[in-house]
Amino acid sequence: MSLDMPVTAPAAAGPARTADPVEALAAVFRRILELDHVPADGNFFLLGGDSLIATRVLSAVARDHGVELTFEDFLVDPTPAGLATRIAAEGVTADAGRIVAGR
Repeated sequence: MSLDMPVTAPAAAGPARTADPVEALAAVFRRILELDHVPADGNFFLLGGDSLIATRVLSAVARDHGVELTFEDFLVDPTPAGLATRIAAEGVTADAGRIVAGR
């Protein structure tokens, strides 16, 4: 390797970031449920999820996006669009692909 060749750091492993909160939540559903596609209105439970797996989604949302939703929040509308609406109602916005509390 030549000294004049630039060295680039490998891309950071982890969840893909998107500025769209619905897509960010759909990505969490895809990862947890191991699906190729989750529509914005895809009901978590109809896609094969259960209450135990739902806790993994809530943990992933908190860890990856900085938002803590309750299981009750999840049950109100267990879809990426529904959770994004719930987050928006709580004063949370998307910021550079990360869902961040706006309080």
